[in-house]
Amino acid sequence: MSERSDVRAPLSVLVPVKNEATNLRDCLASVAFARETVVVDSGSTDGTQAIARSAGAQVVQFAWNGKFPRKKNWALENIPWHNEWVLIVDADERVTPELEREIRGAIRRTDVDGFYLNRRFWFLDGWINHCGYFPSWNLRLFRHRLGRYEQIDIDDVLSGDNEVHEHVLLNGRTEYLSAPMEHYAFPDAATFVEKHNRYSTWEAAAFVRLHQRPNEKTLRATPFGTALERKRWLRKLAMSTPFRPSLRFLYHYIWKQGFRDGYRGWVLCRLLAWYERLIVLKQREMKAGASG
Repeated sequence: MSERSDVRAPLSVLVPVKNEATNLRDCLASVAFARETVVVDSGSTDGTQAIARSAGAQVVQFAWNGKFPRKKNWALENIPWHNEWVLIVDADERVTPELEREIRGAIRRTDVDGFYLNRRFWFLDGWINHCGYFPSWNLRLFRHRLGRYEQIDIDDVLSGDNEVHEHVLLNGRTEYLSAPMEHYAFPDAATFVEKHNRYSTWEAAAFVRLHQRPNEKTLRATPFGTALERKRWLRKLAMSTPFRPSLRFLYHYIWKQGFRDGYRGWVLCRLLAWYERLIVLKQREMKAGASG
């Protein structure tokens, strides 16, 4: 790996957290090249705030009222950022030296307003290189005045006060950086199951709401738009197909070549099929509850 530069980059980093003492120290060390790091906390009780301050980050408290904005949009709107560019990093993510070098060059560009970063997932003691989980593009680096997360108007369904699945809507031109960002979200199968039980509730509620009442503050679902818009359109089509759990397994394991990731690819694809089954069941419950 290349050595990091001692010169701080004119960049602000936003790290949304709640009880992330286990992950935060390594995360902040990986973004120490930025001139400003702001940790937006939601009342952590595990020492997260002390870790953030010891790393030189500014700590800002966020108290959610159950409505919009959620944490990331609130931070983008209300924190007096000292730099034009903001990088959004979760506590379980790491910026590698190779990605740091690309970011330093990217924020000097005057013809681009945002960059998609490619996350690589660590699962069962190894990297997932296929399964449809790599590449995994997220718009995380952009001029902060031009980007906001979409607002999907659903009730609180265990997704908490932070935007997890929502995408950034950017009023500007975007490109892609090649060096991956490391993501340690699922250190074991139990963590995957716990998180995706909550995520499936959000997915089911979001689909029901967007199907009933789309709005201009959400990502469009269209076959003629950006890669993310096409992906949402395909996801919308898939929501109406039969045998969704089986099809999702085949999609990730065969079409996206999850078999090339060996045992961990098999486990991940089986878990994704289970995740799809949860979404199906919860959608049915929500629709039955609404009609009842």
